[in-house]
Amino acid sequence: MSLTAGIVGLPNVGKSTLFNAITKSQVEAANYPFATIQPNVGVVEVPDKRVDRLVEIFHPKKTIYTTFEFTDIAGLVKGASKGEGLGNQFLSNIRLTDAICQVVRCFDDPNITHVENSIDPIRDIEIINLELTLADLQTIENRIAKVERKAKTTSDKEAKMEMELLAKLKPCLEEGKPVRSLELTEDEQVLMKMYNLLTAKPVIYVCNLDEEGAMDPESNAYYQKVKEYAAQENSEVVSLCAKMEEELSGLEPDERAAFLEELGISTSGLDTLIQKAYHILNLCTFLTAGEDECRAWTFKKGMKAPDCAGVIHTDFKKGFIRAEVYAFSDMDELGSEHAIKEAGKLRLEGKDYVVQDGDVMHFRFNV
Repeated sequence: MSLTAGIVGLPNVGKSTLFNAITKSQVEAANYPFATIQPNVGVVEVPDKRVDRLVEIFHPKKTIYTTFEFTDIAGLVKGASKGEGLGNQFLSNIRLTDAICQVVRCFDDPNITHVENSIDPIRDIEIINLELTLADLQTIENRIAKVERKAKTTSDKEAKMEMELLAKLKPCLEEGKPVRSLELTEDEQVLMKMYNLLTAKPVIYVCNLDEEGAMDPESNAYYQKVKEYAAQENSEVVSLCAKMEEELSGLEPDERAAFLEELGISTSGLDTLIQKAYHILNLCTFLTAGEDECRAWTFKKGMKAPDCAGVIHTDFKKGFIRAEVYAFSDMDELGSEHAIKEAGKLRLEGKDYVVQDGDVMHFRFNV
């Protein structure tokens, strides 16, 4: 299940530095606008302590974490919706992503230029959000021009339903609000997907602090402003120091853990970002465990057992008979499959079972 989050922001806010940390790759992170022109794509493991615990119990030959994809997209400037800078390319690249991670600079440093010549994270956020809103408004207006006549002059129910939706979307965008802020019916949400609107995508605001600020983000005035802004639109916020995360990514796991402990940080900002990006798309994890392999698998919240079986292999879904399931929390507590069975915690589930995050599963099938 390949889903991706686009890393966006104004030029020189730390996007490519963050991307280097995410992928441990060395894309160009130069101190001038538009250093990133073609989008770079990287796949990262989603940190999961449940997998680590299963490895302790089963001692498998192979361990596989689930993954998530990030795309580093060229910096955006005012007028992107009209093609300024690399605007058209930026917008087409971001349309291909499922979520947006908007990097915002929250530190002062006279040696690092800012395209707007001053530090103001809310202004920066609003520049990008305005460009995304204007691009969406253009999409909606073009669609209205195609559908309006048909809806008025015919009895086409689909055209009338679409015009009703467009009549909700247009004023929202004209007010500068993202369409994700609207309360839409399930049918309207399905219909809206065909427009591939930029402001419909869930957002994480990534506050890029300096090293001192990353130690205590709550005392950073810029971070507090971004938190307040994000709360108003029910978006997520992550604080980190991209430069420090890039340095951390080059360390061995033991060294990295020791360094974080020395700093008094339990989880790195990067790990938090990966996990939040995973969850804002309603992604969950089920697990498989045994002596051969302990593995995490991605599924969409609400999927049933046969569909999750199909994530492993299409034959598993075709010939699905049942699933043997127990909760990771029970394995964590009891420590063995034998103890799970003895305690009556192993369940047999059929085709209608809705898989839960953290289920450990074994599928029975016949093809």
